[in-house]
Amino acid sequence: MFGRRTDLPLDKDPLSKFLPWLIAFMVYLAAIAEAGLWGLDSLANRWGHDIGSSLTVQVPPASSASKSENVRRVQITLNLLSETKGVNRSTVIAEARVLELLEPWLGSQVAGDVPLPTLIDVETNPAAELDVRVLTQKLSAAVPGVNVDDHGVWLQRLVQLVRTLEGFAALVLGLIFLAASATIVFTTRTGLAVHHDAIEVLHLTGAHDSYIAGQFAWRALTLGFKGALMGLLFAAPTLLGLKYVAGRIEAGLLPDLTLGAWGWASLLILPPASALLAWWTARVTVMRNLKEMA
Repeated sequence: MFGRRTDLPLDKDPLSKFLPWLIAFMVYLAAIAEAGLWGLDSLANRWGHDIGSSLTVQVPPASSASKSENVRRVQITLNLLSETKGVNRSTVIAEARVLELLEPWLGSQVAGDVPLPTLIDVETNPAAELDVRVLTQKLSAAVPGVNVDDHGVWLQRLVQLVRTLEGFAALVLGLIFLAASATIVFTTRTGLAVHHDAIEVLHLTGAHDSYIAGQFAWRALTLGFKGALMGLLFAAPTLLGLKYVAGRIEAGLLPDLTLGAWGWASLLILPPASALLAWWTARVTVMRNLKEMA
């Protein structure tokens, strides 16, 4: 596939043997960074969609009140929520789920020791621009002690943090390709120095600079593609391992590493993109250096 006759013994360059492995390492890092980009973008979009559309209402049990009184307090709260414009849905979170959330901090015996509030998950319509402060006052007047937790404030901060990390990952990806270009420039200049006499002979026989540059560029393209393919093959099990670990952690706090069609397509583009980058970098480097040698 990559066989092509050359007038320069480029296969004997010592640095050319290490170039595919260097490219493989860089593409491996690039694949991890790119998968992280897709995961962070998915997480930011999911959290951004939830901003302003989710509330949690806490109805604490009344002191020295019977169970029926606590049920009545919860029902009054649900009725007020259903009558509030902008509230799409309000659902009481099961006590078992509340205990499950508290168990890592308070232990499994929390039910008998700590009076638990009733939590109500509220889904709101972001377009309605519900005033949380007014809603809190309305609920507190009817049911003393009710607290409304607005998720939008901290979700907005988390989205900003994720977007910052996303920009950092993009910067790292760019630096990886920049480092790959610098590596190719270095190996190409070394090859020019090693084959200086052979290049002079080619010039004397009438070879043009573009012909000589094409040989270096084709060699860089083949080595770049092989190295990038190895790096992508090494990255695949790493991404699957990270996906497995992230899948075992609940609450959706980690990025979803399940790549969609566009994600896989972007990873599959890495080998040909790396090969074209190597080809272009080597060709430009040789052309500039040959003009200086003339």
